[in-house]
Amino acid sequence: MPIVHEPVTSCEDSFGHPAPDVLALEVQGLHFTYPDGHVALRGISLQVRCGEKVALVGPNGAGKSTLLLHLNGLLNGGQGNIRVMGMPVIAPNLPLIRARVGLVFQNPDDQLFSPTVYEDVAFGPLHMGLPEEEVRRRVAYALTQVGMAQYADRLSYHLSMGEKKRVAIATVLSMHPDILVLDEPSAGLDPRARRGLINLLRALPITMLASTHDMLMVRDLFPRTVIMDEGRIVADGPTEELLEQRDLLEAHGLEKL
Repeated sequence: MPIVHEPVTSCEDSFGHPAPDVLALEVQGLHFTYPDGHVALRGISLQVRCGEKVALVGPNGAGKSTLLLHLNGLLNGGQGNIRVMGMPVIAPNLPLIRARVGLVFQNPDDQLFSPTVYEDVAFGPLHMGLPEEEVRRRVAYALTQVGMAQYADRLSYHLSMGEKKRVAIATVLSMHPDILVLDEPSAGLDPRARRGLINLLRALPITMLASTHDMLMVRDLFPRTVIMDEGRIVADGPTEELLEQRDLLEAHGLEKL
C-alpha cells in the first residue's frame, strides 16, 4: 500500500534554525472509546508548534495517556484527525510517524529490552535499515545528549531508575524525532535524579509534550500547560498564568503550588 501523506515539513528552516511557525502536531476533534465502553477522549483538539515545550496535566483517568498513545498510532480506532509534521496518522504512514514521534513510556523497563545500553539505543536506527557507521554515529549522539556516553557497554538492567530514564530517552533520540512525547517522566525518581532529568529535558532542543503529575516540574520546565479532565481539554495557556488559578486547579484535581 502506498504511503499517503502531504509533503512532510520540518521543525528547522533551510538554515537549520528552529521554525516556530510550523505545526509539529495537530489534533482535531479526537474521540476514543475503549472496547469495554469507557469513553476516554471527548473531542480533543490541540496544536503544538515546533520548539514548544508543553505540559499535559490532570487527574488520573483524564485521558492524558490515551491521547499520547494516539500520537504515533499505538492506539487507533477513534474518530478525529491527527497530523504529525503535516502527515496524517494513518496505517500507511505509521513507520514514518513513529520515527518522528519519540514516545518515552513511564516505566523505562517497557522500553529497554536489549542486553546492553548500546544495543537498546541502536535498535531503532538498525530497524530503519541505516548503515552501521550511521547507527554508531546516532547512538553516540543520543547517549551524549542524555549524558550517558560512558554507559554504552553497561547492562541496562543494572542501571538506576534515573539512568534507565535517560537511556530510554536516548532510544528515541537516536531516531532523530521531531517531537519528544513523555509519559510521567519524573515518576519514581529520587530528588537528585529528578533534578538531573529536568535539566536534561530543558537543554534538549526539541519539541516536547509531557504528561505529568509533577507540578513543580511543570512550573520549572514547561512554558505552556494543557489541563485535561474527563477526556476533554478544560484549559490551555501560559503555565505561569494557569498555576495561579487556584479554583481552576482544584476543580480538576490539581493543587496550587
